[in-house]
Amino acid sequence: MLGELLLTVGVLALGYAGWQVWLADAVMGGQQQQAAQAFASELGPTAAAAPEAQLRTDEPPVETSAADRESFAVMYIPRLGEFERTVGEGTSRAVLDSLEQGLAHYSESALPGELGNFAVAGHRNGQGGPFTHLDEMRIGDRVYVQTSEAWYVYEFRNHEYVAPTGVGVVAAVPQQPQTPADGRYLTLTTCNPEWSAEGRLIAYATMVGWQPAADGMPAALAETLGRL
Repeated sequence: MLGELLLTVGVLALGYAGWQVWLADAVMGGQQQQAAQAFASELGPTAAAAPEAQLRTDEPPVETSAADRESFAVMYIPRLGEFERTVGEGTSRAVLDSLEQGLAHYSESALPGELGNFAVAGHRNGQGGPFTHLDEMRIGDRVYVQTSEAWYVYEFRNHEYVAPTGVGVVAAVPQQPQTPADGRYLTLTTCNPEWSAEGRLIAYATMVGWQPAADGMPAALAETLGRL
């Protein structure tokens, strides 16, 4: 009888702890979302672009490098729901754990739209858990990156699971560190499995186009977010 009682108490305690962590993530994630929306308005127009506006495939603008810990972009991932997060420079805990940011740019990687690999890290769980559902991305899903210069559009292509030492994922050409950059890539990294730092879950995407910041939010994204 005592053993059953202790087991029940243990299960309830674990459940309560899990609920607290989930609630904390939900609250902090909401704060990060609000901060991203505010920062997005500082970057430029967020109203929908004209429906006939087409993504450009010519040479995108040259982005200016941000200072360490400085916010410089907002990322939107419709597959992950109402997902807007600010990207800060550098992968320090100050950026990853921030209520104002939550996504961290690998400083040695390319900038948005730049030839090479724009690599970004985020927590899987805890501190807002922006990438909790990164494993749910599907081929063709779009990722939008807003800067003061432009909107960059990437399409998801595949996942990969690597060890924490698998730094080749952030190379200019992912997993081909000796190959010169030959395209524009986006790499998202987070922990795997959930609640563990045992491995890393990687999501790869390639750039399919861009449009000037002055044009406003890409119409397809605005439609998804209900902002037309």
